Amino acid sequence: MLSYEDRLPHCTNPVAKKLLTLMISKESNLCVNPDLTTCEEVLTIADKVGPSICVLKTHVDIINDFTPDFIKELQQLANKHQFLIFEDRKFADIGNTVKLQYEHGIYHIADWAHITNAHTLPGPGVIEGLKSVGLSKGNALLLLAQMSSKDNLFTHDYIHRTIKMAEQHKDFVIGFIAQQRLSDAPHFIYFTPGIKLQSGNDALGQQYNTPEHAIIKNDVDIIIVGRGIFEAENPEKEAEIYRQAGWNAYQKKLELIGPT
Repeated sequence: MLSYEDRLPHCTNPVAKKLLTLMISKESNLCVNPDLTTCEEVLTIADKVGPSICVLKTHVDIINDFTPDFIKELQQLANKHQFLIFEDRKFADIGNTVKLQYEHGIYHIADWAHITNAHTLPGPGVIEGLKSVGLSKGNALLLLAQMSSKDNLFTHDYIHRTIKMAEQHKDFVIGFIAQQRLSDAPHFIYFTPGIKLQSGNDALGQQYNTPEHAIIKNDVDIIIVGRGIFEAENPEKEAEIYRQAGWNAYQKKLELIGPT
């Protein structure tokens, strides 16, 4: 495992470089996912947790009262607190369709989301379609390689092919949504959902790992936390607890590995 600093020269996409730089400067590998359904709720949480995070993950299509002003205010908070915006859209269609979904419609995701993601089930065309819009805007893409839900259908062959597609588009693909590191390539960044301070599962098949397990044992980079923070009595305080847990796990991992 290389440190975040040592991986910077290996990244070609500007978002990857900016993300690693933010992680270093803020001492944070925390991404918060406020799955809330009003603009005010999302913006309130974003403002509270902003100092502790490197990325805010959104699901813009669940917001009931969405307006373009929401995006402007979210961008202001991202600038204020220095975090990136990751729209968890999970594109999964032919290239021309995802290109239109990314660029047009009521959300215009390509205009404000530094990062989005996609399934590779449609083949490389899904990457090429998104890349035709996002690369020139300075955006980046994550590929779904694994998920934290029970009995998912991500086979070893699917994962292998996904990694291969990522390598073929490493100027735009900066990493994966995964439960563990899948490649030694230092330019790929790993985001892991399903993180809580205590392991377990919920009633709908979501399985949770701790920050220490994800970062030390599974060797991932960024922990994604949702309900563990935004449902907390004090989300600001809880986000800081998770930030410290994630960063401490990263430091411990470096100590265990030793100098490279």
